[in-house]
Formats: sequence, C-alpha cells, structure tokens
Amino acid sequence: MKNKKLWIFIGIILVILILNHIFGWSSYIGDMDNLKFLEDMVQKNLALAVCIYIALTVIGCVVLALPGITFAVAAGLLFGPVLGTFCCSAATTLGAMLAFVVGRFFLKDSIRPVAMKNKYLKKWLFDESGSNEIFILMITRLVPLFPYNLQNFAYGVTDIKFATYSICSLIFMLPGTAMYTVGTAGLADKENRVLYIGIALALAAVVMGIGAYLKKHYVQEEQVMADEE
Repeated sequence: MKNKKLWIFIGIILVILILNHIFGWSSYIGDMDNLKFLEDMVQKNLALAVCIYIALTVIGCVVLALPGITFAVAAGLLFGPVLGTFCCSAATTLGAMLAFVVGRFFLKDSIRPVAMKNKYLKKWLFDESGSNEIFILMITRLVPLFPYNLQNFAYGVTDIKFATYSICSLIFMLPGTAMYTVGTAGLADKENRVLYIGIALALAAVVMGIGAYLKKHYVQEEQVMADEE
C-alpha cells in the first residue's frame, strides 16, 4: 500500500480521538482539580510526583494535544517557580522529542516530497546547508503563530537533526515556560507574590518583544517575498 505509514498514523489518530471522546481523557487531565492528588504526593514523595507530572504532561501534549500552558500552570502550583520551571521544561521537551520521532517515522516519506514543492518551506525547512535550522526553531518557538503541538510532528518531516531540534527546543521554549510557571507560583505565594509576578512580567516582555521583532523583520518579510515570487 502506498504511504502505508501515513495511513497507519491516521488510523492511530482516529483511534485516539474515538477513545478520548468515549473516556474523556482530555477533560480529566486538563482539569486542574483532578491533579490535586499530586499536591499531597509532593509532600510525601517528591520524586514520584515529578515523574507522574512529567508522564501526564507528555501524554497530554503529545497524545491528547492539550495546550502546554495547562501543564505550566500546574507545575507552578505544584512545585513552585524553580522546580516547576525545570519539570515543565523537561516534560514539554520530552514530549516535543517524542512527537518529532513519531513524525519522522510515520510522516517523513509521504509528507516531505509534498512540502518541498513549496518554495517557502523548502528554503526554511529543507535547506541542505542547514544554516536556517536554529533560526527557524527560534522563530517558531517564540512567535505564537505556529501551533506548538503540530510543530513537533512537522519538524520530524524535515532534515533537522534530532539533537539540534531537542537542544534548541529546550532553550527557546524555556523563557515562555518560565513565564507561566513563575507567574502562577506568584499567584499562589503571598510572601513572594510581587517578586515572582515581576519576574514573570519581565519574561513576558522579553518573549513578546523578541517574538514581535522576529515576526516583523523575518516572518512577514518572507511572506511578502514568497507572494511576490
């Protein structure tokens, strides 16, 4: 069968959607009240709580396509600003790496030839020199124009090396992750509220500033050039 892996991937997605509709996994994991059992576990067994949180985040982001913000907020409430940022960053990076591997195995053979027909995509994602890889990762992680969950699968279709993708994703997602975890921790911590929220606002300004700059000077200019061609 032509594009066998693609059809298998589509079949898996359909099965997940059906089971999710029947059992309501997204609603359960996405509801913060259902994660309160981790609050007691943090006091009793911190390592186990961290492992369960990371597992739920990976499943939620990769399998159920839930927004990463949900788990960043949970991390801030459960673990505080520092450990929360570390846990959420580790979990979302692991999820991104898993989605990348899935995309590369199931989608690359069938999607890559189609994507390369687009001049814009070919220039940025299939550049043989590899000079655009880190830059495009920075743009897509910092500019909120690109759906996070779809990005992870899509990068598997490209020629970007797994190590480059993983390290750059960790680095460029970290400011946004810290913004939410530190801000949430600030709302929950009366003593350090001003400090934490101040840090979160500073991170937000940096992330939005860089994102706006990249969007204006690179994304929009490239779109204009592509339209002219």
